[in-house]
Amino acid sequence: MTDSVSVMIQVKGVSKHVQTSSGRLDILNDISFTIPRGQTVAITGSSGSGKTTLLGIMAGLDQASSGAVWLGEHNLSQLNEDGRARLRARHVGFVFQSFQLIPHMSALENVLLPLELKGVTQAKSLAQEFLMDVGLSERLHHFPNQLSGGEQQRVALARAFITRPDVLFADEPTGNLDYNTGTLIADLLFKLNQENGTTLVLVTHEEKLANRCDGRLHLVAGCLAAKPEDPS
Repeated sequence: MTDSVSVMIQVKGVSKHVQTSSGRLDILNDISFTIPRGQTVAITGSSGSGKTTLLGIMAGLDQASSGAVWLGEHNLSQLNEDGRARLRARHVGFVFQSFQLIPHMSALENVLLPLELKGVTQAKSLAQEFLMDVGLSERLHHFPNQLSGGEQQRVALARAFITRPDVLFADEPTGNLDYNTGTLIADLLFKLNQENGTTLVLVTHEEKLANRCDGRLHLVAGCLAAKPEDPS
């Protein structure tokens, strides 16, 4: 059991393997670490090192083959799929590389959705405030296909933070954006994270983005490395 006052995430002895036509494939091997509340942590590593798999297990989107994960005082391995979904709805936000906006909903409606699902009063005015905060006050009624990639990710950030989650998981949040737009989105991500006191865990291949975090978890072939590989 983790100290839920000071620790947001505890991963203990987590491994993940799947069966393939050629035998067992080990994706993660005996991963253990803790992340204090309010910290920002980057998960780095080469393609295929297990970064996204680890993020999914930490968020309760996937299950480990062995080991345990706690979000606060909640042991994810003791919850069924519905229980994990309820936990995510109450405590977790997501930002994805591909934005994951609902195409037939406007920017305002996309941001409103998590509030309406929770039955929040005055949801519309709150959604408008968040969209203004990310610089989209003139884009409230635009649909995703009418927005640039950077604007879509701003909508996704507003949607992720509007429920004031305890932890935000971001999977390559700047991966589909050009350098300048990606830098602006990263600035906004860290600004909103600091304002809301959120624990941020992000998967990234960008060294500049990883270096902005308080800590780093570097994966090499499914194992947690003591320090990043020398890029040279």
